[in-house]
Amino acid sequence: MVNYRYLGNSGLKITEITYGNWLTHGSQVENDVATACVRAALDAGITSFDTADVYANTKAEQVLGDALKGERRESLEIFTKVYWTTGPGGPNDSGLSRKHIMESINGSLTRLGTDYVDLYQAHRYDTETPLEETMQAFADIVRQGKALYIGVSEWTAPQLRAGHALAKELGFQLISSQPQYSMLWRVIEDEVVPASRELGVSQIVWSPVAQGVLTGKYLPGQPAPAGSRATDAKGGATMISRFMHDDVLTRVQGLRPVADELGLTMAQLAVAWVLQNDNVAAALVGASRPEQVAENVKASGVTIPAELLARIDEVLGSVVERDPAKTAEGAPKKRPS
Repeated sequence: MVNYRYLGNSGLKITEITYGNWLTHGSQVENDVATACVRAALDAGITSFDTADVYANTKAEQVLGDALKGERRESLEIFTKVYWTTGPGGPNDSGLSRKHIMESINGSLTRLGTDYVDLYQAHRYDTETPLEETMQAFADIVRQGKALYIGVSEWTAPQLRAGHALAKELGFQLISSQPQYSMLWRVIEDEVVPASRELGVSQIVWSPVAQGVLTGKYLPGQPAPAGSRATDAKGGATMISRFMHDDVLTRVQGLRPVADELGLTMAQLAVAWVLQNDNVAAALVGASRPEQVAENVKASGVTIPAELLARIDEVLGSVVERDPAKTAEGAPKKRPS
């Protein structure tokens, strides 16, 4: 079964392996398979589920809501997000304005079939809306009981500090950050993680397996396997492209002896690795087949000895991205339209 960790400086516990349905539900896999994956997650002891209104343009929330029907709501932790464009893409169909946030939470709750979400997250920072307006809207949603806690995704350390200060002023808790983090992508370590520790914020990390690269299934000098994310024209191939270079893939193959020594698969090693960071509350894992969920949860509770962590660093060497500026570089400079 899966271990629990506290989320930030709060009393909320979440499963350290959290099920996420980005790039799968409502798009890559059929609804019956998506439901089977959610059932497998529940069977494995996962009670925390992460989605967003933008995933498959709201369809992912609907699929998750349908899959969780009949479960005791109080036994689940459901997270969703707001920022990216939903609906037809009108001028107020994206961003973190009060209008978009208030309309989006109502839509999300309807699709998820619940009166509240445990965690409502700003999916990116909105450069076009005053932060005070955004945080006031979040404060009102918490007071209305539509969200219990507030989090953010891919915010820089200064943005986190500013948002946290306003949240405190307004009387609610900003407790989480959802960044990309893996053995290959460590850009949060130098700035975001220290700021988060200082503020009582913890990480719910996405792509701990680097979009599948750290499973070891992509081999240097060989075409990507048919049906893999690297061949997915709906968005997967674009996301994974930064890692699809022979120097990266060759070094990843060098991790096999470490995984073998720990009795783990390569994917389990990757998930267990992010959980060694004490500021990480959970690793988000997705699945296109139910058996993948059962495999991923085996990373829960694993301790990687210091000498093996050092060996991982040595094997990966210079292909690891550590530049903290990448968080700001990858952020939208204006609202999508």
